[in-house]
Amino acid sequence: MNEFERTVQGTEEFDTINGVNFWSRAENTLTSPPILSAKDVEVQFTLRGKKLTAIRKCSLTLYEGETLAIVGESGSGKSVFTKCFVGMLDKNGSVTGGSIMYDGVDLAKYTTEKEWRTIRGKKIAMVTQDPMTSLNPLKKIGHQIQEAIELNQGLKGKAAKAEAIRMLEAVGIPNPERRYNQYPHEFSGGMRQRVVIAIAVACRPQILICDEPTTALDVTIQAQILELIRKLQKELGMTIIYITHDLGVVANVADRVAVMYAGQIVEIGMANEIFFDPWHPYTWALLSALPQLGIKGEKLPAIDGTPPNLFNKVIGDAFAPRNHQALNIDFLEEPPIFDVTPTHQVKTWLMDPRAPQVEQPDNIRRLNNRSLNIDTSSIKLDHPHMHEDREPLIEVKDLQISFGSGKKKFVAVDDVNFTIYRGETFSLVGESGSGKTTIGRAIVRINPTSQGEIYFKGRKINGKISKELDNEVIRSCQMIFQDPMASLNERAKVDYIVSEGIINHHMYEDHADRSEKVQKALEEVGLLPEFSSRFPHEFSGGQRQRIGIARSLIMQPEFIVADEPISALDVSIRAQVLNLLNDLKKKRGLTYLFIAHDLSVVRFISDRIAVIHKGKIVELAEAEELFRHPLHPYTKALLSAVPNPNPYLERTKKLLVYDPSCHDYSTDKPVWTEILPDHFVYGNQKEINEYREEIEKNDIELAREDV
Repeated sequence: MNEFERTVQGTEEFDTINGVNFWSRAENTLTSPPILSAKDVEVQFTLRGKKLTAIRKCSLTLYEGETLAIVGESGSGKSVFTKCFVGMLDKNGSVTGGSIMYDGVDLAKYTTEKEWRTIRGKKIAMVTQDPMTSLNPLKKIGHQIQEAIELNQGLKGKAAKAEAIRMLEAVGIPNPERRYNQYPHEFSGGMRQRVVIAIAVACRPQILICDEPTTALDVTIQAQILELIRKLQKELGMTIIYITHDLGVVANVADRVAVMYAGQIVEIGMANEIFFDPWHPYTWALLSALPQLGIKGEKLPAIDGTPPNLFNKVIGDAFAPRNHQALNIDFLEEPPIFDVTPTHQVKTWLMDPRAPQVEQPDNIRRLNNRSLNIDTSSIKLDHPHMHEDREPLIEVKDLQISFGSGKKKFVAVDDVNFTIYRGETFSLVGESGSGKTTIGRAIVRINPTSQGEIYFKGRKINGKISKELDNEVIRSCQMIFQDPMASLNERAKVDYIVSEGIINHHMYEDHADRSEKVQKALEEVGLLPEFSSRFPHEFSGGQRQRIGIARSLIMQPEFIVADEPISALDVSIRAQVLNLLNDLKKKRGLTYLFIAHDLSVVRFISDRIAVIHKGKIVELAEAEELFRHPLHPYTKALLSAVPNPNPYLERTKKLLVYDPSCHDYSTDKPVWTEILPDHFVYGNQKEINEYREEIEKNDIELAREDV
């Protein structure tokens, strides 16, 4: 019996998680009236004289007090659909069909800003994806919250200010009186997101729409933001819509889940139904692409092809061209909506009684297991750092990187040591501001160093070096940047962007040779040669990242720094890029420094992992060993915050918060210690003894489980 069947039958063990009884919630959904009901909504945009149908007869009901998550790839229509509820469509877009009933009024018929002001903020509020662009950089934080309070709560002057300070405190911002007078640039990313939430909640809305509220945040900050929204929802009795492509977030927060593709909801149901008993091939594809469900050394299942062009009329099932199990009828006729259970609907011909029986993919069935831990004991992995004849490619010794001088000097990285061996993927993991990118940029000579040495193939490459060695480092050590759009020249065509490096270093014979090298680099990353004549804005996020990878590959590098190369990508695109990086590593014998904050991704791609906190590496081990024996409290905190795509495990996990004051280094000083073969940890003698006892205890428990 799987987890879904247990829930249906009402087993005591899984009936209630965090106060939410999944099955009784479903019954309530059937009996209580919806607070918002969208039916057959159609949204069109006029672009370059053509009509693009972004939302195609989409229907949704929302119930009081619930949390509904809408998931899908970028461009599936998630944000556009919910923007209809608050009148925030772009000026070239409009609702051209259907109804959106809220409080007895059809919002689809609203046309003026005056009408929308009665709804937006007061009744339905929105938390946008990028807090920096939604906050006014010239206005103090407190004034921006106070403005929302005065507009929507009727408070003025001192009373409004006091409420603004109270809201800052409510969203977990320390010293709210002082923070009230600060500007957005003085806040971290997580704090800015809290401010945006405070502004939205200050309006006392009945419905709160959270559009990718944690996409750009570290896993630890993400966990805090999700907990904050859950707490505010409970206190204020709000109904919440989450828009996200992160299925770990969905598992954490959602009562119900709607899966969108090409402007339609293709599957909707309770969270446990969607995760444990999905039936649309697109839902299978999204779940299968999760790194947590992948097996190290094997490819992640990625979704081939691209979504349909919505300028054209879609015939049949929109997902059919990308669906390996598509039926003939999928290409001819759009499927109706089938009931799987009273609370679970799916739009696929596979549910028709006449369709052949199809089993769910194996890794979807793996979600039914109590744990997603993969037994790697039988998997023979070839780790380059374990070879007897291993060759050090990059060596970092006693590295310190600082910015500023005198009283304003800031030490970003201090006393960092590690070696990266040829052919391995070495990962640096930590929160934003921990120094990961600073180290990566120092290795490729973008950032200067204050102390210590960096060696490439045994030769020192930091500080002043010869022009010949500098050119060799530039050619041999390349970088893939986090934001593919920001790192590409938007005014240049792909042909020039990819070939800029070989142009600067005269690494081609003539125009024909340069064009051939560009086309070869594009083909290697899965892009068509004709793409070379296009501009960056004409590509999707995943395609832009591939262009960034092609730009690095054309230099024929030996070593690549991959700086958060997948953090801004959809789960399906992530799988494609991870597979590509692994394929290129094998094909070209590349060595990677992979920088990330998502440990689930890092585990899948890495040979070894180094955990960094505030400029110091606190733990370093082989990937599976780090997950088996995490020792440093900061490593444990990072691991506890990793989203798990199993709702039961995600909602029952214990979130650990790292407090540096737990270390007493006043007399017993910390040292870098090899506690197990190739497993290093930073700690004093007392802590090292405790870590050894912990390893012994864990091994005994694992041995008992095996028996």
